[in-house]
Amino acid sequence: MPHTIYKDLEEKKPEIKKSKILEALETEDLSVSFSDALDNEMVLNMGPQHPATHGVLRLLISLDGETVMKCVPELGYLHRGYEKLAESSTYHEFIPHTDRLDYLSPMANNVAYALAVEKLIDLEIPERGKYIRVIIAELARIQSHLLAIGALVMDIGAVTPFLWAIREREKILDLYDVICGARFTTSYTRIGGVAQDIPDSALNGIKIFIEEFSAKLQEIRDLVERNKIFIERCEGVGHLPKQDCIDLGLTGPLLRACGIERDLRKQEPYLVYDKLDFDIPTYTDSDCLSRYYVRVEELVESVKILKQCLEKIPQGSHNALQTKKVLPKKERVYTKMEELIHDFMIINFGVNPPNKRESYSAIEASKGELGFYFISDGSGHPWRLKIRSPSFSNLQGLAPMMKNCMISDTVVIIGSVDPVMGEADK
Repeated sequence: MPHTIYKDLEEKKPEIKKSKILEALETEDLSVSFSDALDNEMVLNMGPQHPATHGVLRLLISLDGETVMKCVPELGYLHRGYEKLAESSTYHEFIPHTDRLDYLSPMANNVAYALAVEKLIDLEIPERGKYIRVIIAELARIQSHLLAIGALVMDIGAVTPFLWAIREREKILDLYDVICGARFTTSYTRIGGVAQDIPDSALNGIKIFIEEFSAKLQEIRDLVERNKIFIERCEGVGHLPKQDCIDLGLTGPLLRACGIERDLRKQEPYLVYDKLDFDIPTYTDSDCLSRYYVRVEELVESVKILKQCLEKIPQGSHNALQTKKVLPKKERVYTKMEELIHDFMIINFGVNPPNKRESYSAIEASKGELGFYFISDGSGHPWRLKIRSPSFSNLQGLAPMMKNCMISDTVVIIGSVDPVMGEADK
């Protein structure tokens, strides 16, 4: 058989199969079924390597022209088996792994995990430690929302607001460096408190940041919200009814964007949130624009919380004292034999919760409800750990949000959901 590039090869024109729905329109045949109409549907693979999927997320999208008929998210490309890994780690050893869940908000992960373990072993931390945890959790919320807002507007085509948002986010990462010596994978909390007391230089830096941030945030909002293209690309796009949000287990900004005022900081207060004055922003349209507004207004509330924490933070210890469940200070480990033995026992054998005890503790992270469920067998290792990651639950809303939308709207919807695949895949 001659090669296909030969000139004398008999030309065979490909047969183009006409869509049954077009034939039905031409012949005015109204009996064509929906399955027949989708006979020639196009299946588009979006991801897992795609800049608009915000991580290694794969979407199988069925298209009729440029209209999305069906979307099937496929997860697991970043699965590392953290829940199983916890079974062979002590409770202290697992803390660095929490940084790698929502890697855009590691401080909040640290806080959620420590609270869950402390509930399991009946450990109460001092007031100063609680205020420090609230401060780092709200800084985590601000830097996570800044990236979410910046990425959303950049996906639509506006680059300047993204750069302005990243500039402010970098200031928070610099504050992390002052607080714990790391910008990204912080591992700052400990069972019973935090790794070290927050320095005065960090508190002064936070005060300066929040004084400047309100004006910077307003500049970003003016640039974005006066952009007619941004409003038209987001308004009415990715709508999900309130009941569907409840049935699918959506939490965080996605749930509050449909009018449900659920925030664990208010409904089930932890740390010192019951002593702080702040509001819960809600909207009712449940579209991409409403999710943007919820996140932006949560930034304003986080600034209010930080101001109150800086005013109210008490003096005292940042760690629980007089307990064998907390790691001793290093300077005491190097000088006292009892503390050296204590440190050795916790590092090698872990804390020992009561046998057959179960506990669940959750916080309101930037993406929604982040919870840790423990089952103990009395040893220094969890018998079972279940991580309730908000991104995993929120991704269930992608398919109904995208149904009957335009293909160009898919990137906007993904940006409004703001998933982090490290947290979803665990």
